[in-house]
Amino acid sequence: MTSVFRDEHWIGGAFVPPDSGDRIEVENPYTEEVFGHVPAGTAEDVNLAVSAAHQALAGWAALTPAERGTALDRLHRALLARADEIARIVGLELGTPLKIAKVVQAGLPLTVLAGYAELAAHPPADEVIGNSLVVREPVGVVGAITPWNYPLHQVVAKVGAALAAGNTVVLKPSELTPLTAYLLADAVAEAGLPPGVFNLVAGTGPVVGSAIAGHPDVDMVSFTGSTATGRAISHAAADRIAKVSLELGGKSANLILDDADLVKAVKVGVGNAFLNSGQTCTAWTRMLVHRSHYDDAVELAAKTAAGYPLGDPFDPATRLGPLASAGQRARVRGFIERASARLVAGGLDAPVPSTGHFVAPTVFADVDPDSEIAQEEIFGPVLSIIPFGDDDEAVAIANNSKYGLAGAVWGSSERALAVARRLRTGAVDVNGGSFNPFAPFGGYKQSGIGRELGAYGLAEFSQVKAIQR
Repeated sequence: MTSVFRDEHWIGGAFVPPDSGDRIEVENPYTEEVFGHVPAGTAEDVNLAVSAAHQALAGWAALTPAERGTALDRLHRALLARADEIARIVGLELGTPLKIAKVVQAGLPLTVLAGYAELAAHPPADEVIGNSLVVREPVGVVGAITPWNYPLHQVVAKVGAALAAGNTVVLKPSELTPLTAYLLADAVAEAGLPPGVFNLVAGTGPVVGSAIAGHPDVDMVSFTGSTATGRAISHAAADRIAKVSLELGGKSANLILDDADLVKAVKVGVGNAFLNSGQTCTAWTRMLVHRSHYDDAVELAAKTAAGYPLGDPFDPATRLGPLASAGQRARVRGFIERASARLVAGGLDAPVPSTGHFVAPTVFADVDPDSEIAQEEIFGPVLSIIPFGDDDEAVAIANNSKYGLAGAVWGSSERALAVARRLRTGAVDVNGGSFNPFAPFGGYKQSGIGRELGAYGLAEFSQVKAIQR
């Protein structure tokens, strides 16, 4: 297995030695072997990175939109040349099957970055309201703290938007999947972005993440991850009245009405729930089915789940890779063990490969809408199926959640759209509508604050000024 060792941070336009000699080992979740490491950053590393970002801010913000767009286009082309390597590294450090990694883990962030290069070059026009000229300006130095499940997409969604809006960035990638972010640093170097515009400090959340969130010269913190950590970051930023953008957990519902295409709705729903081994914040982990089709849906979901072979992420036959870590595997198994619903597929006794942090694709039927597996974000390949009697009950069950990130509705188009409007969630797919990387992405309730992607994501990294004339 190829070893990948990164011994430095990217700060001020160069790879620089860390403040400490401590390292964080990176494990392959399929082989359970360490294959790389990164520095264990310190608060002093963060200070250096924030200082570099602060010094670079005025020059980067002063560039014309065309100049920033050109710079981000160079970055996109440099990252595009690394697309195969991105997919390979994600396969190694996260366990995403290679064919999925190429499309989602590498392809999606490239699309997003290309969009931000275009938005940087052609930002929304200033607005005139009466005698006021309303303009958007950069927030300043942005601290970006990203998760492990989509290690480049979540980075680009923040970094691309922040840079396009004229900000500078200090990034802390997840310590579970930090190596992909180093490929972005390599691309930044090749693209020739001005020193200090983008900085990367590897390390843990309690050390590097906390230092970024509480740093007096970080003007905005953008975080994706757990609701508990998001709450802690909010408190740290609130002490100095810094802007915060949070993309947090989800427990999305997939509503299958009685006039839906049942076969398509169930098969697509199972696929969505199990994408990235269920380690997706938008996963439709609650399947709500009208009672008239409930038994058929349960049978079809169980059969569909059986068609997801587990195995080596680099084997073309593999559809589900391992979970990201031993801790994540234990957490998911705990939810399955405590569940009191009817098990129809998978479970703790289902066969899995002898090595790797695997959990078999699992489906529960007759799930109580108030039960733990219907309320908590499991972040593994576990699907709960819940019956309903009419549209009102379906909406009530779907909205019975502390989260509100995503969801789906299947049925006749006008009826499904009407139901979608009633869901308290940031995004809803109707009859299999495809993910739009340029539409606003974010949640209601405990799923977060703010929006990412497209023009709405660009606006999130801006301040609004009214100039009266």
